[in-house]
Amino acid sequence: MPLNRNVLVVGGAGYIGSHTVLALQEAGFNPVVYDNFSSGHRDAVFSDHVVEGELSDHARLSRAMTDHQIGSVVHFAALIEAGQSVIEPLLFYRNNVASTVSLLEAMQAAGVDRLVFSSTAAVYGNQADTGLLHEGLPVQPINPYGQTKAAVEAMLKDTAAASGLKAIALRYFNASGADARARTGERHDPETHLIPLVLQTAAGERDQITVFGTDYPTEDGTCIRDYIHVTDLARGHVAALEKLLSTDEEAGAFTPINLGTGQGYSVSQVIETARRVTNRSFTVVESDRRPGDPSALVSDPSRAHAVLGWRAEHSSLENIITDAWNFMNRGIG
Repeated sequence: MPLNRNVLVVGGAGYIGSHTVLALQEAGFNPVVYDNFSSGHRDAVFSDHVVEGELSDHARLSRAMTDHQIGSVVHFAALIEAGQSVIEPLLFYRNNVASTVSLLEAMQAAGVDRLVFSSTAAVYGNQADTGLLHEGLPVQPINPYGQTKAAVEAMLKDTAAASGLKAIALRYFNASGADARARTGERHDPETHLIPLVLQTAAGERDQITVFGTDYPTEDGTCIRDYIHVTDLARGHVAALEKLLSTDEEAGAFTPINLGTGQGYSVSQVIETARRVTNRSFTVVESDRRPGDPSALVSDPSRAHAVLGWRAEHSSLENIITDAWNFMNRGIG
């Protein structure tokens, strides 16, 4: 019996979701985008099949799965700004956790038992002194955003144990870059991520870029992070989905998997690479450390290699920044 390759991509108009829709199509899947467009972009929808709706709208969600004969789900829809989550935790729990309950109930009603979940390295919290972060470490997030992702992971694990659900939670490190053909890229509002902020400064859209802390125990004194190209993230979702569809076991299963490179770059390295790629000079201001910022967060990606056969292939810092800059300047010149 042929595999059902109809996939409901929840949040498929967002940054990572839109890249994943493109990757799914290239891999022979039939993605159906389900999005409320609260933060996604209509011009970033790359599927002919789109359902506009809320995850809390159980009837609409169930109908979408039935009408499009969905065989699996990729779940991106979430609020992601950690600072906002501290101010409005209930908003995050309602949007990120309660809505996932609705999604899982709709999946059960429609007989859909494969799910790839967009999780985050924020579930590890501040464990920089452990070296490379691996999936065997305790889950101990330090803000409500990370708590909501950890809560969904726990819910998936419990649901898998009680039913036939087969789920993979992909714990992202620092998603960055853009589609190499500039079809889609990073457009958050407000923008809080380092690379687009640096590039906006290079483009003259910001007066300066602020470096928070230059006295960390790193080679140049600035924080180190694991930056992964969004195209590699998208490929990781395809690999996870292929893995889930390749098993015909009836028992449920839940597996968390890091998606990162195992290579860290400092804030200063990001800024210097941006200067070189853009050939622009811009103002950098040094400030005090931000509370809770660990000196280094770098993934151990070995489980992704072993389980999914996946490796980051596009994630050199220069390539990430070049693609992000080209997307920012698309249609100009």
